[in-house]
Amino acid sequence: MVKKIIALIILSVSLILIYFYLDKSINKTQDTTEKILEDNDVYNSNIIKNVNYSSKDLNGNQYIINADEGEIDISDPNIIYLKNVKGLIKLTNGNKITISSKYGKYNIDNYDTIFNLDVNVDYLDNNIIGQYLDVSINRNTLIMSKNVIYTNLKNILKADVIEMNIQTKDTKIFMYDTSKKVNIKSKN
Repeated sequence: MVKKIIALIILSVSLILIYFYLDKSINKTQDTTEKILEDNDVYNSNIIKNVNYSSKDLNGNQYIINADEGEIDISDPNIIYLKNVKGLIKLTNGNKITISSKYGKYNIDNYDTIFNLDVNVDYLDNNIIGQYLDVSINRNTLIMSKNVIYTNLKNILKADVIEMNIQTKDTKIFMYDTSKKVNIKSKN
């Protein structure tokens, strides 16, 4: 009878030890899983190398965006942040507008693109540099702002904003402060 009691005690102690060991292992696994999930929540994005997007507007103009790298915003998957961006607009009349910048923000849903930092736009014999360019297919506009310098064969122009209609090429050049004037210098 004593042997049965000792065996029962050993069995009970063994079961208790096994229970605590398994409980500790399960909690450690859960803690590790929670840590991984927390780390992923903090990251909130996906990186893509060699990004390329292409679209056409209703008039047949083609818009091509290339970047060395893109980062999709997890909170809004229609937005991709770009690095070392190159843009090309192929107009239906055969002319091309080329754009480059260090950074960009592309909306996959409506194709609108923001180029920023060291933005350079070339169109025929015209060059525009600045720090911020908003290209909207819906509005059919290019709006360049911040330290804008426009150069063509005859003039060098400095302004706060240059706004151009992509289809008609109608252009507005202005200063934010209406008391200041757009600076124009002739190259001749």
